[in-house]
Amino acid sequence: MLKCLPVYNNQLEYALFISNAFAQSGPLESLGLGSNLTSFLPIILMFAVLYFLMIRPQMKRQKEQKAMMAAIAKGDEVVTSGGMLGRVTKVTDVYVTLEIANATEIVIQKAAIATLLPKGTIKSI
Repeated sequence: MLKCLPVYNNQLEYALFISNAFAQSGPLESLGLGSNLTSFLPIILMFAVLYFLMIRPQMKRQKEQKAMMAAIAKGDEVVTSGGMLGRVTKVTDVYVTLEIANATEIVIQKAAIATLLPKGTIKSI
């Protein structure tokens, strides 16, 4: 469509006006949410992956460790975080007494116990 513009300096100017073409907008763009959501989507996905690969397994290990600490009883065979093997002879709230050899006992913190061993493991070594 041709449209006549006003005369400037005694010249007649014509301009060709073409209507603008816009991309079709989806339901999110019509609400103004599409661009915000798509820009934050990679960050949201990274946090989801971080949670399922790192945080959740660590919380599970902590829960298992806490349950093991609560289940320690007299006669259990354990390995300390320092690598010592021993049999539990006395258990208190914070400390555990281990027999590491005949008539040789040490007192350690419960948190220093790394693993509970099956019964009879020390005799087999």
